[in-house]
Amino acid sequence: MATSPEKQLPSQENLLLDYMRRLENKREGRKVVHLHLSLLRPGNRREQHIRTAAANFEQLVQSMDAQVFIIKNADMFIAYKDTAHPQVETIVQQIRYLFDGDPLIVDEDTSEQKFSTWFDAEQDYDVILSTVQGLAQAEKKRHAEVRNRMDARSALKAKQEQGEPLTPRVLARVETALSRADLSNLVRRQFICRVDDEMVPEQIFSELFISIKDLRETMLPDVNLVANRWLFQHLTTTLDMRMLSMLTKTDGISLSGDISFNVNVATILSPEFQSFDDNITAGRRGAMIIELQKEDIFCDLSAYVFAREFVQEKGYKVLLDGLTVETIEIIDRESLGADLAKVIWHPDLVDGGDDLHAKIRSIVKRGGPDRLIMCRCDNREAIDFGRSMGINMFQGRYVEGLIADDGKRRELLRLKQRIDRDADDAAFGEGSYADD
Repeated sequence: MATSPEKQLPSQENLLLDYMRRLENKREGRKVVHLHLSLLRPGNRREQHIRTAAANFEQLVQSMDAQVFIIKNADMFIAYKDTAHPQVETIVQQIRYLFDGDPLIVDEDTSEQKFSTWFDAEQDYDVILSTVQGLAQAEKKRHAEVRNRMDARSALKAKQEQGEPLTPRVLARVETALSRADLSNLVRRQFICRVDDEMVPEQIFSELFISIKDLRETMLPDVNLVANRWLFQHLTTTLDMRMLSMLTKTDGISLSGDISFNVNVATILSPEFQSFDDNITAGRRGAMIIELQKEDIFCDLSAYVFAREFVQEKGYKVLLDGLTVETIEIIDRESLGADLAKVIWHPDLVDGGDDLHAKIRSIVKRGGPDRLIMCRCDNREAIDFGRSMGINMFQGRYVEGLIADDGKRRELLRLKQRIDRDADDAAFGEGSYADD
């Protein structure tokens, strides 16, 4: 449920401003240090880096000797008692050491940009308050801009839903626009992963696709693309051609690892696909998976069989996409000759009953756990259900979140190993010097 503005938690900027105002009559014996982490290179101020830096002050915070505020731009303010000043100085030096290769640290002696600014609350109170007020005002402005953009997106979505229907004339205009536009910035990548008992993902391949949602918002805000299913199907053929073109050039998108992409059966039988295939090495074909929608397959089954045999002989794999709780029992991947299949996650799968569950387990057991993929997984329930059916591979927003979490864990582990290694090197150096 959405939280009303009155009940939203205050931002760190507002908490810091409130703290500084309450400090006005208690300035004596108080100090503040401002760490300008926002000036670090983007790769050095990721969320895990900021959390690691803030964790160094945890003991002082627990002992009530310091208060830490992390603002939106990644800067950090530490207000503390002057009796804790030696400890704070040591911690700040340790944090500097974490980022010792960053230009902010390397060039600090010759640059106007500094890693830290130190204040005495009693003497510099007005300067601190002015700085914090500016930050709070900037955050208020940013929040208003975000809300305005969200309101604009909502209005655009409503406009699209009631927009101009996709007619043959509109379709011709749309296809002309698409033929001239650079669509590489609309290409999205989503990974298909094995997920183990600990919810740790292993990336198997990634799907490349053109985001219809972003296409509508950026190029066709006045057109309801899905108003006519058959004209939309024709439009996807045009998008197929653009995707094949981008996959051939590979200068706008990355083709690392095994990939899958959606095309229509008609696209496979077109000269454009033949041209695409001529430019792909035999080894690369084996790393490409062609996804076909079930509706397209059954629109002309004989054409599908011909197209499937053609691409499989070339070395591509074929994936049957779009199975649902209603169709998984009646559409058989093996009889259609597809290498893989995707079933769309829906809570109704859980409530489908013992017969449906037995059918899914039978499908997985017969083909193997890596033949059926559960897609559109938006929550943990999807993974748990899929694994209970014997499915190993998953795709969706929840899986992308698992990948991000796993990346953060690995980054923190590398950072810890680097700190430990550098600390060992420093201790060894000190020992050698003492021996001299």
